Amino acid sequence: MPRKGAADPSGLVLFDKPAGPSSFAIVRDLREKTGARAGHAGTLDPFATGLLLVLLGSFTKQAQRFVGLAKRYETSVDLSRLTSTGDPEGEVVQEHDPPSEPELARLLEGLRGEVDLKIPAASAVKIGGERAYKLHRRGVAVDMPTRRTTVYELELVDYEEPVARLVMRLSSGGYVRAVAEALGGHCVSLRRTHVGLFDVAAADPDRIVAPDDALAALER
Repeated sequence: MPRKGAADPSGLVLFDKPAGPSSFAIVRDLREKTGARAGHAGTLDPFATGLLLVLLGSFTKQAQRFVGLAKRYETSVDLSRLTSTGDPEGEVVQEHDPPSEPELARLLEGLRGEVDLKIPAASAVKIGGERAYKLHRRGVAVDMPTRRTTVYELELVDYEEPVARLVMRLSSGGYVRAVAEALGGHCVSLRRTHVGLFDVAAADPDRIVAPDDALAALER
């Protein structure tokens, strides 16, 4: 077995993350399995599922080329409650009547294109040198900043009050939970289906995509 942190095997793994484990846990398991150093190109919250890109070996040097890719999601949003984390794991901080479908359509229209969205409190953004989610866990109140996000796609699939099923494609660094909060709700479920041209349907934890093939997908 190669030593841990080795430069080989080198390449990209498309991993369909289940709900529960953290992105770090997935990366750690692949590091232990392959012996290569490893890192991901964009985290997923523990409650979320879907496509996680894990770079292995010497290919980890190419991480920034993948981190910047747009990401597409499917999510169900409860529009009657706001939670402290923007997801099912947080405490309910506000309850209200959900919008009508015409009202929801107007809200969605206002969130397409370039928008400033408040970064969720339970995020990996650093506030004063410390991860926001660590501050949140300790009960430290933080006035979270906003981030300019490009919402390339935001479509309503189905609406059974109070839960709306949405698909959206966001620029790198965009938070689905921030979109949910801007709509007056929180994510009940969240699944990442695409990162750039990489599709979760092609995920295989046992397959290492060769570096040249992975980079070629960036040029399409």
